[in-house]
Amino acid sequence: MFAPRSIPWPLVALFTAGYLPPYLLPTTVGRLDTSLPLSTTQAGAVGSALLLSSATAGFLLASRIQRLGARTPARFGLALAVLGYGAAALTTAVPAVVAGAVVGGFGSGTAMTVAAARIAAERDPHRASTAGLLSVSALAGAVYLTVPHLGRTHGLPLAAIALTALAVWPLTGRLPGGTAGAPACAPAGHGTVGPDGRTGSDDTTVPLPHRRSGLVLAVTVLCWSLAQNSLWGVSGRIGLTQAGLGDAALGAVFAVALGAGLVGVLVAGALGPRLGRAMPVGAGTVLIAGCIAVSASATTPAAFATGEIAWNTVYPVVLSYLIGLAASLDPRGRWAVLVGSASSLGTSAGPLTGSVLSAQAGYPVMGLVLGAGLLLLAAPMTAVALHTGGRPLLPGAIRRRGGTPAALVAAATGTPSGAVPEVGAVEQPVVEIDVEAPAVAVQGAYGTAGPRQAAATPGSGTG
Repeated sequence: MFAPRSIPWPLVALFTAGYLPPYLLPTTVGRLDTSLPLSTTQAGAVGSALLLSSATAGFLLASRIQRLGARTPARFGLALAVLGYGAAALTTAVPAVVAGAVVGGFGSGTAMTVAAARIAAERDPHRASTAGLLSVSALAGAVYLTVPHLGRTHGLPLAAIALTALAVWPLTGRLPGGTAGAPACAPAGHGTVGPDGRTGSDDTTVPLPHRRSGLVLAVTVLCWSLAQNSLWGVSGRIGLTQAGLGDAALGAVFAVALGAGLVGVLVAGALGPRLGRAMPVGAGTVLIAGCIAVSASATTPAAFATGEIAWNTVYPVVLSYLIGLAASLDPRGRWAVLVGSASSLGTSAGPLTGSVLSAQAGYPVMGLVLGAGLLLLAAPMTAVALHTGGRPLLPGAIRRRGGTPAALVAAATGTPSGAVPEVGAVEQPVVEIDVEAPAVAVQGAYGTAGPRQAAATPGSGTG
């Protein structure tokens, strides 16, 4: 499905290291609850603090990635992840675990920010993001299958995240450093022009395009991620206490669910832009709402497994299209980073929100509340996808009347590339406008080319 040369594998690896902590959230929070002197709500708060730190890194670095380059912040983030998660895994002192989780979360968020910004600058961000989701789903599934057989200590999932960051470190040498990465993130024609006629590329001087759509998308994605991770953060406890699964069986369900997520990512990658973005985002969110209600109300292993597997099949599909939608709003990657950070912010509040809702109303009611919220969010998310995208078309069909490719017109006039759909992405409707045109002149009304006689009148050629 993926052409080897078309995928930036260092970015995929960095994406994997940054996104792994949210994927391991159920086992991380569950082990903090059972292995340390923490209540269920306190363990959820630690998970929220980890993800909040990750979101903070994205908001702080969103406008600085281009100036800093990719290599240095990526290495900085991976180093923090190794040190923070490693320290939290090796100690049982609660303050030290919390501090390590927060430091590691900031490192993961930095890696995620760099990956999101660079992927948005790729020619096919959807392909790169689906490859990243494929990688992180596979790795998280392997961790869920392995960790239950290694013990019940809280440090195992944290150590897995730290080791992943350490393994990705050598690949950062293939990332651009300093301002060398500017052309990739800022195509020609996107910088500011100074008095000397030279083009600048500082993200802080170039206004964000599609501000209204980007803001709506960021807010809705924040709430969308909040709903997802409110359930994901307590899924482990639902499986153990309400559905009656053992620890090993629960790990197997999560592994199979993430394996189904791999299938979903493969399907999303194969479909690409053929369905547009509106239908996968809108219909997918509606399906997710139903899956969450099923999982939260499950009282048997079969019902719980069905809900989790169906949910994790659809979730990465919708997420990949949301990442692609954010990337399409700004070729510099700023909306991709900001929307990703908003998603992380919602993710960070998920464990605590899920813990509080389930403690106050029970798991089934929590599922109904989260599902209803997702149904409400589907409308504005679909509206943004429709406004900035459209329906799919075959390659080569994006042409103006007369056969001029729209991309060539944009390149000639300096139109930002983010405003022009890529070939095979979307088709804009053609509106016929009637205009008054002068009557077509007969051939004899024109003379030959060249200088005219002084006494000649227009149209009176010399033959």
